[in-house]
Amino acid sequence: MLTPCAHALDARVVAQLKRLNPVDQLEQRCDIEGMERLSADKVISYTFSRPTRSPVRLQADGAVFRRKGEWYRLSYDCVTRPDNLTITSFKFHVGSKIPREEWSKLSLYP
Repeated sequence: MLTPCAHALDARVVAQLKRLNPVDQLEQRCDIEGMERLSADKVISYTFSRPTRSPVRLQADGAVFRRKGEWYRLSYDCVTRPDNLTITSFKFHVGSKIPREEWSKLSLYP
């Protein structure tokens, strides 16, 4: 699914992101974008597989997100400007709900 980019980040979040190294900054910014678009309280990019990345792009085919106390599979492709703060493209696909009995082996929590 391709949708317009979410609202701008507030100054506090920008300040925190700027303190991270570029790799972590990209991953956190993309996870925040996913949380906003999915109305999720958590996105993890690496649960089922490691994401692939370039300086401005993160492809997370093995991601997950939590919404309303349930975990779901997720894949996303996130592109930022060189500052890693401004999203230029965010495509995602929501997968199946993850059964509770699998949470502990995946290090997921309620």
